[in-house]
Amino acid sequence: MTTDELIERLALCGGAIDAHHVVRRYIGALGIGTALAVLAMASTLGPRHDFPQAITLPMFWVKLAFVASLAVLGVAVAFRVAMPARRLSTIAWAIAAVTGSMWIVAAVALVQAAPDARMPLLLGATWTSCPWLIAGLSIPVFVAVAWAMRRMAPTRLRVAGAAAGFASGATAALVYAIHCPELGAPFLGTWYVLGMLIPTAIGALLGERLFRW
Repeated sequence: MTTDELIERLALCGGAIDAHHVVRRYIGALGIGTALAVLAMASTLGPRHDFPQAITLPMFWVKLAFVASLAVLGVAVAFRVAMPARRLSTIAWAIAAVTGSMWIVAAVALVQAAPDARMPLLLGATWTSCPWLIAGLSIPVFVAVAWAMRRMAPTRLRVAGAAAGFASGATAALVYAIHCPELGAPFLGTWYVLGMLIPTAIGALLGERLFRW
């Protein structure tokens, strides 16, 4: 029997794991980590000063939809990779589609903008801090998600670490979006994505140590 066959049989063993308990623990850990990220954002950054006006702008909701979609997909992929013999291709394609859609919108915005307006669209006013603030807010989410994943059965350790990092980065981006004044698609497609990729890369580097059985 090969290792893959053994993993598949273990995954199919009914009654070995209380699936409802695993889901509850994962959601509970995610909720705690996200609540801590919200508390950190509220106590250090706060919501954007023009929040009542911002919520009337269509692009504000496009931004929230973008990061919320990636957060949901990231949380789903981290859960699936923590269980043996689970396919990730569908969720991976969905993540690529959401990100690619924002890049298309960003490209159209840059093409249509005047040449001297393109760099401000790309950099905004906060490009030097945005990715690092997202990465910082991802820390409590990463710790919580990794704790829950360790009690499951990840077998692809680097992938599991990257998935935990992406889930935490995307969730942190959603929290940060309440503070962030930027609405340009080029900015979101560049610096928000970079902010998510920082914890993704760190998670991949830590995966073998974090999730080793």
